[in-house]
Amino acid sequence: MTSPVEVPDDANVYAALIDPNQNPARIFIETETGRTVAFGAIAGATARFAALLARQGVSRGRIVAGILEKSPEAIMLYLAASRLGAIYLPVHIGLTDGEIAHILADAEPITVVCDPVREGAVRAAGHPRILTLASDGTGTLASESEGLDGIEELAVMAPSEPNAMVYTSGTTGKPKGALISCGAVIWNARALAQAWQITAGDTLLHANPMAYGLFGTTTPALAGGAAMILLPKFETEAVLRQLPRATMFSGVPTYYSRLLADPRFDATLCAGMRLFVTGSAPMRADSFAAFAERSGHVLLDRYGLTEALIVSSNTVADARRPDTSGLALPGSRLRVVDEQGQEIAPGEVGKIELLQPYPFLGYWRDEAKTRAAFRDDWFITGDFGRLDANGYLSVLGRGADLIITGGLNVYPKEIETAVNALDGVMETAVIGVPHRDFGEAVVAVVQLRAGTAFDPQDAIVRLKRELAGYKVPKRIEIVPEMPRNTLGKIQKNLLKQRFFESFAG
Repeated sequence: MTSPVEVPDDANVYAALIDPNQNPARIFIETETGRTVAFGAIAGATARFAALLARQGVSRGRIVAGILEKSPEAIMLYLAASRLGAIYLPVHIGLTDGEIAHILADAEPITVVCDPVREGAVRAAGHPRILTLASDGTGTLASESEGLDGIEELAVMAPSEPNAMVYTSGTTGKPKGALISCGAVIWNARALAQAWQITAGDTLLHANPMAYGLFGTTTPALAGGAAMILLPKFETEAVLRQLPRATMFSGVPTYYSRLLADPRFDATLCAGMRLFVTGSAPMRADSFAAFAERSGHVLLDRYGLTEALIVSSNTVADARRPDTSGLALPGSRLRVVDEQGQEIAPGEVGKIELLQPYPFLGYWRDEAKTRAAFRDDWFITGDFGRLDANGYLSVLGRGADLIITGGLNVYPKEIETAVNALDGVMETAVIGVPHRDFGEAVVAVVQLRAGTAFDPQDAIVRLKRELAGYKVPKRIEIVPEMPRNTLGKIQKNLLKQRFFESFAG
């Protein structure tokens, strides 16, 4: 794939991601409103933020939480925490008050930096040390750090020490904090910058959420020396307006579907673009092809997990396909195993396991869950997939999405591909629901294109010509719109709840 990535023994993440030799006048980050921060301002601002955090009790190994909208200062807060050797906890600002309270009670951060709109929720959760930061850069983080003598010295960190704690999605229970090491953050960012050929000549159009877009979007750009244009969130109009000024864009398939739905999105608009990255959810083959035809660019897919950051990726040089997420990153290994944990042959479907040079450090205060997540140093991802003879990975779904009907395994992605090929289908989510005879029944939930005539029973008849009988959905349900999380991924757990009693009685 690419050459091995080195991580220094004194693995301070700030020092590894910020190149001090950048032209100080060059723009580091620009917001949609035109606010800019130059590369020359990073060191001073992060040193002052670090001084204020230290006054709040933040130090090496202590946790500082950020519940923030996207802004240059939010990114520099993470860098400031890294300067101190602290553990940064990004919390999605769109969570409910109860979800935020759970995370804060579980993680017990020494300090919380939050957007003013969430200050009430943080105080209600009983947290005494709060700083504020709004998306326009105002708040007590800025006002109280102004004029402070910055902490210039960088904490010397071992690669095995924690840099961040990221909470899992919690779709199968309460979310748990996954501790990510300094080595993992540096290795992952540098490996991706290398695979994606990110340089100081690049400008990333950043439309991903702040909490979920920090690793895998922001850190590779930092490692490669790219500039960034920050959008508060994905909006088609804003992306179309800023694309001519960018060279890179990263997003989930939903973003690309929305761009394709706008006739203004074309090759002329993308003439200055170098790379479009996709991931976090499967990309339809027809959408993949349509994007290439319309934009003149072939999407680059990658696969990631909360605990392991980005696991595999295609490179810029690869012949990219819609059904593969590339090779394991340099220095790591992937394998696919059977139910007994034995490695299986290329092309066979099984459970994906991962061996990384800097594995995640474990779940916060949960030794039992941490032990259960590994098999002989291999991390058990919980996902199903297959490797081809050249080591390229195809991910077929989360373990929780596997359907066992009549004792036979059904992998949703295979069925979704067949249903998506039917006329009028915009998107499909295949789920398993309880069935008295089969244990689980395959149900396809579809969202149709506007104005489409669609007969579910006729569709099932057509699917029987392409799929083995046990794979054919026993029912096709039509919904006006798929439920999605903030990244645009379909929330299959909500669909399972909705159609749980489809075969009751």
